[in-house]
Amino acid sequence: MVEIGNFFGSILGYLLWPLYIFFNNYGVAIILFTIIIKVVLFPFSIKQQKSMAGSAKLQAKQKELQAKYGNDKMRLNQEMQKLYEKEGVNPMGGCLPMLLPFPIMIGIYYTVINPLSNVLHLNSAAVSEAVSMLQKLPGISSMFTNTYYAEMNIVQHYQELRPHLTMFDEASLSKIDELTKGFGFLGLDLLGTPQGSPFESFLWLIPALCLISSLGTQYITMKLQPGMQQQQGCMKVMLFGMPLFSAWLAFTLPGAVGFYWTISTLTSLLQTLVIHYFYSPAQLIAKAEAQRIALREQEEAKVKPLPPEVQAELVRQSEEKAQNYAKAASQQNQQKKKGSAPKSGAKPKTNKGKNSSDDYLGSKK
Repeated sequence: MVEIGNFFGSILGYLLWPLYIFFNNYGVAIILFTIIIKVVLFPFSIKQQKSMAGSAKLQAKQKELQAKYGNDKMRLNQEMQKLYEKEGVNPMGGCLPMLLPFPIMIGIYYTVINPLSNVLHLNSAAVSEAVSMLQKLPGISSMFTNTYYAEMNIVQHYQELRPHLTMFDEASLSKIDELTKGFGFLGLDLLGTPQGSPFESFLWLIPALCLISSLGTQYITMKLQPGMQQQQGCMKVMLFGMPLFSAWLAFTLPGAVGFYWTISTLTSLLQTLVIHYFYSPAQLIAKAEAQRIALREQEEAKVKPLPPEVQAELVRQSEEKAQNYAKAASQQNQQKKKGSAPKSGAKPKTNKGKNSSDDYLGSKK
């Protein structure tokens, strides 16, 4: 997990460092970095919205298939897949935009806790030597009992540790010195952790804003997408549990991580409002239906009309078939009438008693 986190952190570090150099502030760099990421992912978000609209359009047909093949899971899955292919809907098309923020957050986290390696990209051997040496120095080693935040501690206490960092060249030391000056944002130390920080540091504002922005975004999103209001059970727990989980992370992790999560949530809300204005589910469904009708009209227009003589021949054959059918039906009705009438000259049958003498054993005694 650490290797994966450092991998994403190193990549994001190459993007964050130019922004940091230009503005000389890590908070401003995170804000601009988040906006850039949202702009890059905007087409994927539109695709997600279209996928959700397509799924909403198919709900009625899906219910019919579930009612018909509810007892046959394999057949139900096959019919569902046919329905998706026929309607051109990819049920997994909206997953990517939902998953991408997590590796980005992990990358931000590892750029914060390992700024020497992932932001400044200093020599890894020199960084390891510095951490190992500082763990043994009297009066300083207590700050490095947890090597997980060793690099962040070096940046936080750089002025105090500067005489001991002889393993770095002057260019590296200059970078570290420049980096230490940019983690203050609106009076908040983004290298600090809200958990354990004094109240007057106001770092508790970061998890509070993280929680409020997440809950507000969930509420507004549910209002804009009525289908989400029907979610029950574990899905509704996830909708309201994730804001609490993100706030807890913002409380226990360095402030820069929670700050990024809050900015990301707010920019996501703005993106949702823009997408809903231009690509609401109702608009997408209406547009898809209009395109389907237009396509059908184009296909019908491509069909060439038959030549007049062929049309006349088809009409003649149709009329002839109709006349033959009527003639056959008339003959059949006449035969039925004849079969039901009595034959001329036929004597009606009479019932004779069994005791008649004429019929007694066929002769008289």
